[in-house]
Amino acid sequence: MSMYNPSGRICNTDNLLRENSELVKKIAYQFKSKLPASVEVDDLIQAGMIGLLDAIGKFETTHGAQFHTYASQRIQGAILDELRNSDWLPRGMRKTMRDIEKAIQVLEQKLGYPPNEAAVAKKLNMSIAEYQKVLGDCSGHNLVYFEDFHAEEDSEHFLDRHVQSNKGDALQALLSKGFKKALIDSITALPEREMTLMGLYYEQNLNLKEIGLVMDLSESRISQIHTQAVARLRASLRNKFWTEPE
Repeated sequence: MSMYNPSGRICNTDNLLRENSELVKKIAYQFKSKLPASVEVDDLIQAGMIGLLDAIGKFETTHGAQFHTYASQRIQGAILDELRNSDWLPRGMRKTMRDIEKAIQVLEQKLGYPPNEAAVAKKLNMSIAEYQKVLGDCSGHNLVYFEDFHAEEDSEHFLDRHVQSNKGDALQALLSKGFKKALIDSITALPEREMTLMGLYYEQNLNLKEIGLVMDLSESRISQIHTQAVARLRASLRNKFWTEPE
């Protein structure tokens, strides 16, 4: 299968697909790292391949853009469309995580130290197994969201705000207000296992499977612990740096 572009050059579609398949996988896994466990990476890759095909069909060298850049934009757009159409329900996940954050915050104020899983589960009227399942389902929960700094909701889709982090760059503005120091202090106050995990994930850039091997835990268990650590950090930083959603 081939196509003829305005420059008069024959572009082999099959070759372009093979050459850029790794780009699709890379972008899909970047999305996956920020999404709940319920989202299948294979679905993201399939949507990304559709975006790549669209890029191949519409790209014109006369536009002056590199194909890699153009294709990346089309692939990301196709994956976003797939997530919207699949009804990812980020608001539901956020509501669940807010409940966990509030429980952690209340318990820490009462106990004077970080509560363990059993205490948080009890506060939420859950069994340990139920609580751990919720943590697994909410993997991909982020430390900072666009709407954390804006009390009023707008019509823009959550995923667009989530991906376009340079828009308004609220986090960058916070760095001058002591956010970075507060974040470091909050990380060092985490339970030892969670602090170790966060260091391996964010400083050593290990993925969850690799961290599991280092810490001798399953990948799913590492995902649960990471989600809980993020909830602790958000509970610690909530009153200082962002608005409380209604």
